[in-house]
Amino acid sequence: MPIGGSSPVVRSAAAERTTGARFERPGRHGGTGGIPRGARAERLAPFVLVAPAVLIIVALRLWPLLLGVNFSFTGDGERNGTSVGFDNYAQLLDDPLFRTALRNVGLLVVLLPVAVAIPGLLATFIYLRVPGHRLFRGVYFFPAVLSPVIVGAIFNLMLGFDGPLNAALGAIGLGPIDWLGDPGVAMFTVIGVHVWATFGMALVVFLAGFSTLDAALLDAARMDGASLPRIIWHVIIPGLSRTIQFVFVTTMIGMLTSMFGLLYVMTSGGPEGSTYLPEFYVWIQQGRMNRPALASAASTVLFLIMLVVGILQVSVLRRAGRED
Repeated sequence: MPIGGSSPVVRSAAAERTTGARFERPGRHGGTGGIPRGARAERLAPFVLVAPAVLIIVALRLWPLLLGVNFSFTGDGERNGTSVGFDNYAQLLDDPLFRTALRNVGLLVVLLPVAVAIPGLLATFIYLRVPGHRLFRGVYFFPAVLSPVIVGAIFNLMLGFDGPLNAALGAIGLGPIDWLGDPGVAMFTVIGVHVWATFGMALVVFLAGFSTLDAALLDAARMDGASLPRIIWHVIIPGLSRTIQFVFVTTMIGMLTSMFGLLYVMTSGGPEGSTYLPEFYVWIQQGRMNRPALASAASTVLFLIMLVVGILQVSVLRRAGRED
């Protein structure tokens, strides 16, 4: 052993103890367990950024929704504020106007593929650069910027019994059609006007989806001599499956919650209540009949309908995409 010093073995053990103690101490930036404070801040940053949006959704969406559901179990009039259980929902089922509104919701679901296919086909033609596609891009979107009140007023003039459309039909030997006064025709008329007025937004979404489509697949299909219907069915639709899912859900929500203006201006729920939708029924019960609890029950039913229909649409479209 050297004199006045320690052996190399002792110095090595002391160094290892010193190094281990240094690594076990908290970090210089206040971290514990070897995690610096900056790393913890990076982990918390996404939650901090999302927190305002979550608070807004909870405060302005979820909390009012829960209050409305709770209010739907109370009474109106003399029983205002008292618990009535499911009486309001039973009253809804007994109301022929609400049953008509539910049947019209079923009609919207049946016609939904048409409402989605129209902007999808038009966006396909624009993407394929048909002659005049730049002009069509602006013309197709123009109705989306018009107010539903203005759209309803314009079509009231065009679709009147003695309006220009019936005059044109009479000129070719077809009898006039009471577009807004026939209970069997009025709802189809309002839906058609709504599709015309709103398909511009879906068109923009489809065009955005086309920007993610692989152009090489289209070129390969053209070189193989595939026709346009086959290209649409085997290339474009599978490539835009997520976009189609989004357009289906948003279009259905728009049909259920954004037709009030057209209904109010064009038919006011008539003739004979044939154009009632749950949204219009809610307004009638709240604004005219002063039955807020019953209106809350109808709003709850409308929310459940949108939730169920949206989930079913997404599941069906995903299954179809996997099969393709």
